[in-house]
Amino acid sequence: MTTDGPTAPAPIPDPGRHLTAPATRSALRIQHRLLAAAREFLCEQGFTELLPPVIGPVTDPGSRGSKQVDVDFYGHRYKLMTSAILYKQASLLAFDKIFCVAPNVRLEPLETAGTSRHLAEFHQLDVEMAGASRDDAVRLVERLVVHMVDSVVRELPKDFAELGRDVGAFTELLKGSFGRMRHAEAVAELQGLGHPQSPDAELDWTGEALLSAERDRPFFVTDYPKGSRGFYDREHPEQPGLLRNFDLIAAEGYGELCSGSQRTNDYAEIVTRMRETGENPQKYRWYLDLVREGVPGSAGFGIGVERLTRYVAGLDAVWQASAFPKLAGVVSP
Repeated sequence: MTTDGPTAPAPIPDPGRHLTAPATRSALRIQHRLLAAAREFLCEQGFTELLPPVIGPVTDPGSRGSKQVDVDFYGHRYKLMTSAILYKQASLLAFDKIFCVAPNVRLEPLETAGTSRHLAEFHQLDVEMAGASRDDAVRLVERLVVHMVDSVVRELPKDFAELGRDVGAFTELLKGSFGRMRHAEAVAELQGLGHPQSPDAELDWTGEALLSAERDRPFFVTDYPKGSRGFYDREHPEQPGLLRNFDLIAAEGYGELCSGSQRTNDYAEIVTRMRETGENPQKYRWYLDLVREGVPGSAGFGIGVERLTRYVAGLDAVWQASAFPKLAGVVSP
């Protein structure tokens, strides 16, 4: 894998050639098996699968420079979902442990077409647990990813051979016990490598790839600074200014696979954080009403389905993990 910055995107072939290519079929079979294994694991752990909404009056504001898409919903301005986060929290009023495979649409900046890691339309495997901590979520992600990768490696050797992907790359992953580092440690390492990573912001795409290229198994980056993420991430009670959140970053230069956090369910704190991040609480009235009535505290995460497929299958670009890929600025079916 390369750790270079954005380059010109590989051309997307027409749908017929893309869908009939042996490499595409192998990648999509791997994706299917990953999702099937995730459903097996989560259902055994007592999770209930829900079908998430595609549109709503608001969506997750923390979409890292991308734009939201407005739709006319009977005279009201609704949004296409950029993330199911608010609805995952609301769903805990029905079930204590839920998951969904959620579609997301984000109009990414044009420069992301060359990162090999961004799509304008993608899917997340979203998980949420009532009464859970950030560390509970981290442990669940670790076990889930090991189960998914172990399943696909055992069941689809011919597809890995078709793609030329050496499954020996997963030797360390399959042992579990992924690495961990705090955001401040990641910043220090990147600055030591000569990369100008801001200590007050999320790790940038090049920084993620640099850290990823140095490791032979996925690893967690935790404790991002307040202001770098959405209003729903819980702040450390003993360490003000730090959030109880995490990213899971793949090995081999593939970058981020998953983001998650422990959520705050304190009404006053959420409203304050909304205002601090420039959000208008009135837009989120339905969500805030539910919080005031008693949405439980929780923790959860979202795994990028196409990103995980790309990493496991060893693909050059994330669009190769989509049957009908949408890249920023590229008009396609």
